[in-house]
Amino acid sequence: MPPISFEFYPPKTDEQRTQLDKTAARLSRLSPQYVSCTFGAGGSTLSYTPETVERLYRTHGLDAAPHISCVGGTRAELSELIAKYKEMGCRRVVALRGDLPSGMGHPGEFRYACDLVEFIRREHDGFFHIEVAAYPECHPQADDALADLRHFKRKVDAGANGAITQYFYNADAYFRFVEDARRLGIDVPIVPGVMPISNFTQLRRFSETCGAEIPRWIGKRMQAFGDDAEAVRDFASDLVAALCQRLVDGGAPGLHFYTLNLSKPTLSVLSRLQ
Repeated sequence: MPPISFEFYPPKTDEQRTQLDKTAARLSRLSPQYVSCTFGAGGSTLSYTPETVERLYRTHGLDAAPHISCVGGTRAELSELIAKYKEMGCRRVVALRGDLPSGMGHPGEFRYACDLVEFIRREHDGFFHIEVAAYPECHPQADDALADLRHFKRKVDAGANGAITQYFYNADAYFRFVEDARRLGIDVPIVPGVMPISNFTQLRRFSETCGAEIPRWIGKRMQAFGDDAEAVRDFASDLVAALCQRLVDGGAPGLHFYTLNLSKPTLSVLSRLQ
């Protein structure tokens, strides 16, 4: 079994904080390599992310990697934020362009994630392990697959140490992407992102936004179960576990689970792996 890691999002309410604490406590027992903490579209969780990163570290003993987004502020604000993470003891960060908020035409002083990676390297060279995003099924805004790969290479050339992919349900897309990346001279670890299925309607909505493809047969199988919630959960766990097993058997260097701050779907998948 390769290293595993988990993604959480910053809670904004007491109820959400309680949920995160329950999930982090359960998943920490699996000794993840690290956990990441998201940022939020347009910097909407600017104050919540550092607070959550510190909570994950101090309360749960987890090595927490904050997401840092190009849309998260000015160059000076991001410099201050990165210095704060350094002071907190974070040794790993996830550098992203980020989602543009509605009506915003450009991300800010850093246009692309490669610019942010370069900035972090220049300001704190050697301190942070920098992860970036990769898209086995192509970024939804990319002109084509080759252009998307070249964008990825620019992030690696700027100093990224590794990549976490967008989630997918077609293992062949991941293996082909890794093969194409290696052919282009990209040699960093490319860890597949895994999305356990807890709410199929929500997943379909997410996927339309981020460009992740849900094979038609999966949707049809879900429909066939009707209101049988237990059958849906079992099918979803079996499906994602089979995907993970194939990725592991194929040499994936790790598995990064998008938890949505829930523990049961991820634990159900991991319990099925060999």
